[in-house]
Amino acid sequence: MVRAVVGANWGDEGKGKITDMLAENSDIVVRFQGGSNAGHTIINDYGKFALHLLPSGVFHENIYNIIGNGVALNIPYLLKELNDVVSRGVKQPHLLVSDRAQVMMPYHILLDTYEEERLAGHSFGSTRSGIAPFYSDKYAKIGFQVNELFEDEDDLRAKVENVLAIKNTLIVNLYHKDPLDPDEVMKELHEYRDMIEPYVCDTSAFLHEAIKNNKTILLEGQLGSLKDPDFGIYPMVTSSPTVASYGAIGAGIPGYEIKDVIAVTKAYSSAVGAGEFVSEIFGEEADELRRRGGDAGEFGATTGRPRRMGWFDAVATRYGCRVQGATEAALTVLDVLGYLDELKVCVGYEIDGKVTRDFPVTRLLKKAKPVYKTLPGWKSEIRGITRYEDLPVECRDYIDFIEKEIEVPITMVSNGPKRNEIIRRR
Repeated sequence: MVRAVVGANWGDEGKGKITDMLAENSDIVVRFQGGSNAGHTIINDYGKFALHLLPSGVFHENIYNIIGNGVALNIPYLLKELNDVVSRGVKQPHLLVSDRAQVMMPYHILLDTYEEERLAGHSFGSTRSGIAPFYSDKYAKIGFQVNELFEDEDDLRAKVENVLAIKNTLIVNLYHKDPLDPDEVMKELHEYRDMIEPYVCDTSAFLHEAIKNNKTILLEGQLGSLKDPDFGIYPMVTSSPTVASYGAIGAGIPGYEIKDVIAVTKAYSSAVGAGEFVSEIFGEEADELRRRGGDAGEFGATTGRPRRMGWFDAVATRYGCRVQGATEAALTVLDVLGYLDELKVCVGYEIDGKVTRDFPVTRLLKKAKPVYKTLPGWKSEIRGITRYEDLPVECRDYIDFIEKEIEVPITMVSNGPKRNEIIRRR
């Protein structure tokens, strides 16, 4: 069976904890898209970790962890992350890397940085991890697949020189920086080859056999629906598809094998980076929620940037669940909200004097004003409760209201950052 864990919103929904928890009953965990530009925070018996490239199954010694062909593979970053995890007492994970995955190059990070500098006040709020230049090269067919690292030297050199003819034209004439040296790029590719060689295989074939043998496979997504380049708040999006249906492509399996899609959403809203955010709150109200939120405050796992805060947005989340094809939802960080006298839920957008429950395209989203429904708070600590029936009635009413609004059954409620701080509703 293949399940996918994906984000229903802007990312940072708490997918890491849900994936880590579900991995206990899985044989394989697959990262299928994105790169080191976002992180999953996980708290377990080994401690607190912020994973960026490693699949969240690495804490379970019997699980195979796969970097799929859809990932932006920063090889030095991956190996550093692997070594860091092992150095903290985690047993050496079973790690496999697709021979069709594409390699993140240092010049991708440089180009990302140069472009953000050039755009200045009109930038996309990039993490400067090289993601946009990387995926641009992939679809322009001038990227390097992992298998090409083992190519004949002359052929590899010829490709490098062809790629740098394009890159240096841009670097010198648009960004006014020093050109790239083909000798240096060849050296980097050789180093990457030696680093990644022990892990490389045909992961699509591996997964094909696993499916034939009825293994349980978990696909782990990065970011969320509203950062998808097709369905998100374009152009303030990431550069790889964040929807579960892409999991089949990014992992190398048939689409019909994905039987269950778990969309993760917070009990409030948060986002990192630029873009439209209708239910956003500001000032002391936002500061208080940011301070109390997450597992140690609401700050980006990769950048450390303070997250933008908002009330739960049912319009965005219902849409996010729809484009993900969610069969169930997981509601996270509910325990954070116990200090509030009342809670607001955004149930509609007012655009040009009309109220809609449908999530619009970006040009209309810029005009949207939130329409709120106010619910009473429960004014108590719920962390540690493991039975849904033991939650305060106001808390249960809040969950039930959200479930009705997003039109997807909420099967899991996270009421604390640790793996066991979870309520299963069904």
